[in-house]
Amino acid sequence: MWGRLNGFPPAAGRPLRAAVATAALLLAGVLATGCGGGSPATAGEPSQTFDLQVVRASFPHHQSIAKHERLLISVRNTSDKTIPNLAATVDSLNYTPNFPELAASKRPIWAIERGPGQPARPPVETQEVSIPGGGQTAYVNTWALGPLPAKHTETFYWLVVPVKSGAYTVHWAFSAGLAGKAKARLAGGGPAGGHFHVVIAPVPPETHVDPKTGQVVPGPYAGNKAELGR
Repeated sequence: MWGRLNGFPPAAGRPLRAAVATAALLLAGVLATGCGGGSPATAGEPSQTFDLQVVRASFPHHQSIAKHERLLISVRNTSDKTIPNLAATVDSLNYTPNFPELAASKRPIWAIERGPGQPARPPVETQEVSIPGGGQTAYVNTWALGPLPAKHTETFYWLVVPVKSGAYTVHWAFSAGLAGKAKARLAGGGPAGGHFHVVIAPVPPETHVDPKTGQVVPGPYAGNKAELGR
């Protein structure tokens, strides 16, 4: 069982709370505006605030180009009622370059190979252009996994590949619905969110295939040194 975190680490101070508040406001704005009018996913959403506990939040601090990484956030509904539709927004996965006349202003820092939720079985027609994972929504950088009963835990998982080196801060925030009415907060009253500091190295780590097992393992192949010494 993963250890539970009571909100944020002790080292988190005012800058973190401000960043989390910004991420929460971003989430509320995205969910409130969205694309178009209401839908079955937002119809009848209650105007209520639900308490969440962050059970686990992990994303490696040191990463490198082209090496798969896992972004994982697990939360528990500590309220006495079911959350209508637990949604997570993760920003800063893209950047905006300064080159003029680009067809699209956003470029990825991380390519998302799989998002939260189970892929459709059988695959839907848009599978070739959609990121696998059943938690996708019509909102930018927001995934929803449906109702979460009281005292239950849900895990959001992303499989990503870094494609741009540099130092970045990735903010994340949770909401209890997609219409902006049902909100989420930590039990202490703070925004249900946080951030990761990540440094992406420009060169992938050196690896080799172990001739005995056929597995890809870190480091150079020791046999090369033996051959050079002959």
